[in-house]
Amino acid sequence: QVQLVESGGGLVQAGGSLRLSCAASGSIFSIKSMAWYRQAPGKQRQLVAVCASGGSTNYADSVKGRFTISRDNAKNTVYLLMNSLKPEDTAVYYCNALPATWSWGQGTQVNVSS
Repeated sequence: QVQLVESGGGLVQAGGSLRLSCAASGSIFSIKSMAWYRQAPGKQRQLVAVCASGGSTNYADSVKGRFTISRDNAKNTVYLLMNSLKPEDTAVYYCNALPATWSWGQGTQVNVSS
């Protein structure tokens, strides 16, 4: 079973930046599309960004132009660079495959103050 460990969250003012990391165990990482998801209080988990095994990317409209997803297959790690953060980006951020077939990690909390 693949284990996922997210890190890099924190408290930042609106307009600031954060870089999230997600390390995955297991050798199948490189063949999977990887994604970042987020869940705000009282809301359902939503898909934020996707990076296919070949490197192509896709983003939710709400983060397009501000977030950048990338991956390092040699390190089994996926990243999310978040710029121009807004208070509505406040959430717990998770990574997983797409579709999300692995057990969820603990996530990393992102708080954006206005």
